Amino acid sequence: MATDRDAERDAITAAMQRLLDGCPTRSTGALTTLQLAAEADVKRWVLTHKHVDLKEEFTRRKSEANGIPPAFQHLHARAVDAEAAAQALREDNDQLRERVSVYAQVIHELRTELDRRTDNSTQRSPVRSLPAGVT
Repeated sequence: MATDRDAERDAITAAMQRLLDGCPTRSTGALTTLQLAAEADVKRWVLTHKHVDLKEEFTRRKSEANGIPPAFQHLHARAVDAEAAAQALREDNDQLRERVSVYAQVIHELRTELDRRTDNSTQRSPVRSLPAGVT
């Protein structure tokens, strides 16, 4: 004959498995004690005071999964890879900005030098108009 205690334990165990499998039916799917209680449809205190061993088992299994349900670990790995790629792109972008800044400085200096030389050559050989009647 199953008791209320046995029914709670069965519900908590089933809920734990659903959360760890990434298949929640009553909760957000987060691997927390509160969401385990919601998934099992029991009050949180039932886990923290009445079925402490199941709460501890859940905590242990959650730690083994690094807090990520096994069903979502492949997505987590992809997210980590995407973040690494984004960081590499940010670093490349920073390097390109530095190069553009250097190029802009060089262009400015070259333009300044060209303007200075143009001004000097204009002053050395001014265009003189020919006297009237001379062709």
